[in-house]
Amino acid sequence: MPSAFRPHFTTLRHSKIYRYGALLALFAGWLAGPARADNWPARNVTMIVPFPAGGSADLLARSVAQELSDKLGKAFVIDNRGGAGGNIGAAAVAKATPDGYTILFTTPAPIALNKLMYRNMPYDPETDFEPVVLIAKSPLIIAAKAGGFSDLKEMIDFAKANPGKINLGHPGNGTLGHITSELLQQMTGVKVTHVAYRGTTPLMTDLLGATVDVAIDFMPAYVPLILDGKLKPLAVTSAARSNQLPNVPTANEAGLPGFEASAWYAIVVPKNAPDEVVRGINGVVNAWLASDKGKAILEQNGMQGAGGSAGDLKAFIASELNKWGPLIKAAKIEF
Repeated sequence: MPSAFRPHFTTLRHSKIYRYGALLALFAGWLAGPARADNWPARNVTMIVPFPAGGSADLLARSVAQELSDKLGKAFVIDNRGGAGGNIGAAAVAKATPDGYTILFTTPAPIALNKLMYRNMPYDPETDFEPVVLIAKSPLIIAAKAGGFSDLKEMIDFAKANPGKINLGHPGNGTLGHITSELLQQMTGVKVTHVAYRGTTPLMTDLLGATVDVAIDFMPAYVPLILDGKLKPLAVTSAARSNQLPNVPTANEAGLPGFEASAWYAIVVPKNAPDEVVRGINGVVNAWLASDKGKAILEQNGMQGAGGSAGDLKAFIASELNKWGPLIKAAKIEF
């Protein structure tokens, strides 16, 4: 072949090779899908709990993390990051690389209710997370310091006669304990002084020390102290009595018809995390909830197992927003 044609032939050949290579790469990407992690987890996973250690969320998170570690072969390491009603820890997950190595174990506030209350959220709970699984539900407890109120009626009567004199603690602004205390005020017409804490542990410490008079918080962490007589339970906020505290009346039984609030616990991951991550965590958690071990842990902590698909959690969050939105607006809870 004449040399004059060689450069053109070589360019054409290279051009064809390049196009074939590009098409092959595109085809491979199409097969791979938008996000894949077939070997996940290849290293340890950080599970952020947006509240301090020792509370109900932390206790359940550690049990679930251990099960995930056992079944998936890599450690799921708890990282407690409390503050701002759970927003600090949740924001860290929302901004994390969506590769399945940073996940959020959460309660209602960080992924649902805070959006209704905080003017300047560092993330958007509806767009920055992928739902994974609803794990469990549990009642809240209305508990008094030892030697304080004997029942809920006595507390309400005192609050009516002494507006603002009761120091009522909850585990943080915007938490379900806070919102439930607003529901209590709305239904009874009383006025209390809110004392916000950074989680359950410091709240329990001050309730034991009588720094606050009453606490409204997730029930599980309080059960041992109640059984030991160190705290006085006034009511549980569920529709039915708790199996762990069968002698404690519901708020409805204690004189507040229709009063009901339940805590819940869930796992979410950053938006666009691989489907394998969502399916992997969901599958392990659902199997654990159905196991004797999982049922025993939930029973021990006064919780009811939930489970279901990622879509079920998404629908449940939407229903919670519809339920609590009007109350939050009426109470003008805003930060």
